[in-house]
Amino acid sequence: MKRLALIVLAASCLPLLAAENAAENKELQAAEEKRTDAYAAQLEAYLRRTLVEQYPERAAKAWHRDYSSIEAFVKSVEPNRARWRNVIKPPTLAKTGPLERAPYEPLADIKAEWWRVPLGELTAEGIFAAPAGASAGKRVPLVIVQHGIGSFPERNFGLNDDHGAYHAYARELLKAGFAVIVPMNLRSVERRNRIERLCRLADLSLPGIELVRMQRLLDEAVREPRVDAERVGMWGLSLGGLATMFWMPLELRIKAGVCSGWFNHRRNKMVIPDERYSCFLETKEEHAFFAGWLLDSTDADVVSLICPRPFQVQTGKADRIAHWPMVVEEFEAARQHYEKLGIADRIEMDLREGGHETHVESGVKFLTKWLMK
Repeated sequence: MKRLALIVLAASCLPLLAAENAAENKELQAAEEKRTDAYAAQLEAYLRRTLVEQYPERAAKAWHRDYSSIEAFVKSVEPNRARWRNVIKPPTLAKTGPLERAPYEPLADIKAEWWRVPLGELTAEGIFAAPAGASAGKRVPLVIVQHGIGSFPERNFGLNDDHGAYHAYARELLKAGFAVIVPMNLRSVERRNRIERLCRLADLSLPGIELVRMQRLLDEAVREPRVDAERVGMWGLSLGGLATMFWMPLELRIKAGVCSGWFNHRRNKMVIPDERYSCFLETKEEHAFFAGWLLDSTDADVVSLICPRPFQVQTGKADRIAHWPMVVEEFEAARQHYEKLGIADRIEMDLREGGHETHVESGVKFLTKWLMK
């Protein structure tokens, strides 16, 4: 009987013990969550301080610019150009077959062609068009026109431009007498995120791959009899603006550039959440993060790898990618490189009330000034 009573008593205590254990587990889980949150906060504060607050000191040690002459300046930033290449990590992609070119029916009115260059397992593809009247006896300058992350080459010509961001600026360049090559790059955040993960495993970057694809298209474009190989420019919107800024330091054949809807106060844009603009850290756009980018290459510093070539920044005050006064601050830092060399007329900013879009008139005017004879 005693044994039975003990069993009954023990059984009756089980719910109490279970409740106590559940309460203890909840307390432990809450304590662990709080502890982990505190650690995460420590890590973020440490990395923010490293990337943002300590940036000026780190950059001062990394850059040794010589403003005594343009030639001396270019030579002085060559070590930084090599470091920038290590951020972009372009692969070696050789042409493995002849250029394939065919009339492109959706743009038949401008006699556009779809170009395809085989690069082993990859291809470089895009649209080429030249203005009426261009010939071997009347060569014209070429502009590399680059679409953004949610777009595609045709949108630069005004096709399916639902939000009116592009304003058919590739067509406007043709009207102004420029030939255009419009590379097709990977579209959508989700696709770029997925491929960028694989790139990191291979110690590459997607902008690096797309840089080389563009270069192989450019190789063909400058052989085109109607194109003047010495007068090449670039103009991109949004992720195309990224391409313009990322690629010009590494592709010296590009003599002038226009960056629409990308140039930014890069440290804040990447690292510091703020209700006045979209911070990449708060988004799902992991494709936009590249190893070593903010060690010494904020946007004003990258522009010094473009200098002394002419460069225009286009920004809309209503564009949520940035808080425009911060963009102005970064632009002023970039302009210092040109001013110290006595060539301040080669850099300009078109700041308007609008949003995320190209400023066609000023961009065409800028490229005409620097690329037209």
